[in-house]
Amino acid sequence: MSRPPAIQFLLIIWASPWSLLGCLIGSVAMLTGGGVQIRLGVLEFYGGILPTLLNKSPISGGAAAMTLGHTVIAQSAVDLDRCRDHEFVHVGQYERWGPFFVPAYFAASAWAWWKGLDPYLDNPFECEAYECSDPSNRMNRQ
Repeated sequence: MSRPPAIQFLLIIWASPWSLLGCLIGSVAMLTGGGVQIRLGVLEFYGGILPTLLNKSPISGGAAAMTLGHTVIAQSAVDLDRCRDHEFVHVGQYERWGPFFVPAYFAASAWAWWKGLDPYLDNPFECEAYECSDPSNRMNRQ
C-alpha cells in the first residue's frame, strides 16, 4: 500500500530520533569497513564494527540485525537479506510509536520477564514481527 508523500514524510519525522541514532551507528560501521544500501526507503547498514556490536546484544547468541527507526543495522548483507521482512515490521512499529517505541519495547520485555516469560521471544513487538515476516525467518521455539 502506497502512502501519500506528506504522510510518509511525517512518519519519517516521527521516527527520526531513532533513525538518527541508526545513521550515527551506521556511519561508524562505514568508517570501519562496512557498507550501506537503501531498500524501500530504509537505510540498511552492514559490516564494519556492527558484528561486534550486535554480538553484544542481550539476545542469546547476539542479534543478526536490529532496527532503529528507518534504519537497519546488521552483521552482514546476508543477514539483511535473511532478516529484512522481520526488521521491516519493526520499521512499521517505529512509524506507529515514534520516539516512544524503544521505551515501550523495553517495558514490554520487562513485563514479559516479570511474568516469567522470555523477554525477547514473548515481547509483543517481536511476536508481531515473527508473525508477519516470512515463516522461514521465524525462530524455532523449543
